[in-house]
Amino acid sequence: MLTSKIYKGLILFTIVLLIGTLGYCLFFDFSILDAFFMTIITTSTVGFGEVKPLDDLGKIFTILLIFMSVGVYGYLVTVISDFFSNNVLMESFRIKKELKEIAKLKGHTIICGFGRNGRQSYDKLKRFNKTCVVIEQSDDFTETPVYEHVQFVKGDATNDDVLKNAGIEQASNLITALPSDANNLYVVLSSRQLNQHLNIVSRANDENATKKLKIAGADHVIMPDKLGGDHMASLLVTPDLVEFVNRINMEGDSNANLEEICVDELPEQYLMKSIQDLDVRKNSGCNVIGFITEKDEYIVNPSSQMILKPKCRLIALGRPEQIKKFKEVYEEF
Repeated sequence: MLTSKIYKGLILFTIVLLIGTLGYCLFFDFSILDAFFMTIITTSTVGFGEVKPLDDLGKIFTILLIFMSVGVYGYLVTVISDFFSNNVLMESFRIKKELKEIAKLKGHTIICGFGRNGRQSYDKLKRFNKTCVVIEQSDDFTETPVYEHVQFVKGDATNDDVLKNAGIEQASNLITALPSDANNLYVVLSSRQLNQHLNIVSRANDENATKKLKIAGADHVIMPDKLGGDHMASLLVTPDLVEFVNRINMEGDSNANLEEICVDELPEQYLMKSIQDLDVRKNSGCNVIGFITEKDEYIVNPSSQMILKPKCRLIALGRPEQIKKFKEVYEEF
């Protein structure tokens, strides 16, 4: 806002110079150079003498020009003082620097909205050392020490320019966790147009919005309230099973971990071989409990004879140290 006020003041100052120069040329028969010189010494109030004698009308015009220039100068001084006193200049440099850093990112995740769900998503992804860029209209969260180093784009996520500033065209994933289903729908539509290969996860508050978000281009639609209710009911119906599943999570030092690995990331000698040929249990201690085909078909407890084709994925279960060994043994890069 202050920057726009400075531009406004400069425009007003230019208008004053034009009025003075044209006025002296048209009404008092000054040359362009003399008219411009007269305007400058008048508006700057340096006290130089007249270029040539003025009649009464010329004096009145000069007086009005002085009043106009004093008002414009006062306005400019005020907004420029505010600009520097409010650290707007430093903030502007910081934002430009951050946008340049974001422009260099590739394969990152964009999180639209930094409410409860957005923060939970961010915390989870950071535990996996994933690069995230947050889009949020309010920057209050940056005052919290935990989030002060968040790569952050301030603005409305429904605006294409804001999405581009967050690197939407080079991103791999997008999570839209805005409170409004309509805004989430708009973000999904815009994001899918800007990046056809983006993996999009959207929040939904209403079941009717789920289908629309899928049609708009969301790969996954999550209803947090429904998940919470289902989880609480499951704790009453099958508490031991829920507790067991909770322990099979994707983080932690003592619990079991799940890890997904793409067949394309395996060393070449394993391609078009069977799961049995991997000998996962012997080499790492993990167990392959899931297999995702190239057509995104999910197979639970797959056969050991399942062929490892390109674009397929494996789901391995093990303790943290086993998962670590699994990565070391089978991940080529």
